[in-house]
Amino acid sequence: MTQQSTSAESTGHASAGPSTRRRQLGFRLLALRKASGLSAEEAGTRAGVSKATVSRYEQAKGNVRWNQVDQLCRVYGASDAERLELIEWAKNSKVTEGWWVPYAGRLSDPMRMLLPLEYEASSIWHLTVGVIPGLLQTREYAAAISATPGSALDPQAVTEFLDMRMQRQKILNRESPPDLHVVLDESVLHRKVGGGDVMAGQLDVLLDRGREPNITIQVLPFDAGAYSAALSTFIVYGGADPSLDVIFIENAVGALFLEEEEARQTYNNARTFLRQEALDPDSSAELIAETRKKHLRNQK
Repeated sequence: MTQQSTSAESTGHASAGPSTRRRQLGFRLLALRKASGLSAEEAGTRAGVSKATVSRYEQAKGNVRWNQVDQLCRVYGASDAERLELIEWAKNSKVTEGWWVPYAGRLSDPMRMLLPLEYEASSIWHLTVGVIPGLLQTREYAAAISATPGSALDPQAVTEFLDMRMQRQKILNRESPPDLHVVLDESVLHRKVGGGDVMAGQLDVLLDRGREPNITIQVLPFDAGAYSAALSTFIVYGGADPSLDVIFIENAVGALFLEEEEARQTYNNARTFLRQEALDPDSSAELIAETRKKHLRNQK
């Protein structure tokens, strides 16, 4: 599934949140329907639901009624064990109100899709070639980004943007945080965002965060191969089931969410290569520390 868009904090971390369960359910229902040889319209007619409902469930859009899932499973000839499992998923797939709900009316379509993924992920893998990843940004660094030429944010929107950025980072501080693996292009360390003092503070945070057991930071040096240069920033949100990993790619005009198996394999290969090509975490920390000193010297 490729989706393109434009334009209550928990202390624990579940292995599968509501959004993930809906996606799992959607993939399983789609597989069952294909195995049955029925079209979405035929399946809906036999189950007493609309074609749109069948498609919506398969695409993990909106909340799910468990009794309709029950009927679809019976139409598809699912085993009792599988039918009961999918019914249980349906009952537990209702999206509860996350911390982002108060902002919902002002979020872009990509952000409305991304925030639940980020919140529920048990692993996050991030290659960045432009700026420090949002989950590791200081407020000062994020503020400097929001003040760049071309930004259309008014002062109130900037404050809201910064508050949200800091709220998102709380997933790294909860009892069972996600495993975060970041590969930074070396240029990100040298690019002066907000001045030398802001950069020094930001690199301090990278050094501190990189010591945490669930966070790995690697730097992709300037002399890395052409393969790396051809890649743009991407994020892989993972959970207990690798077949449900989602690749997120953002650019100036929109965003892509890739879920096809071919895309997963492509980006898995890219991650393997980048891990090997980047400096190891200790060498990366040394380079970050050296670059921090340069920013302070240049500030004087």
